[in-house]
Amino acid sequence: MSNTNSNIAEQFIQYLNEEDFDKAESCLDPDFKFIGVMGTREGASVYIQDMKQMKFKYQIIKTFTSGEDVCFWYNIDMGKKTILSSGWYHVMDGKIRSLKVLFDPRPLLNDQ
Repeated sequence: MSNTNSNIAEQFIQYLNEEDFDKAESCLDPDFKFIGVMGTREGASVYIQDMKQMKFKYQIIKTFTSGEDVCFWYNIDMGKKTILSSGWYHVMDGKIRSLKVLFDPRPLLNDQ
């Protein structure tokens, strides 16, 4: 089961990298919840709207799986900065239900 969950999360990242946002959204449960360092989002469509504007690019360094959970260490290219981050994806019934992302925001805040 965890291999399938890992595949779903990796496919989601690939779609974001390709800027195929419709396919990326198809990986998310409609009630998807995002919790991040800089804020939260409720709903798959709300989250994908943000991703369309930000166009982050992800380079997965390491993948960890445990049951319904997939965790990546990845570099996220946020445009002006590339930030080492960890993303915890909770997958249920073939869809990503939640994502919690942690990173040190100081390099982003120092730009302002």
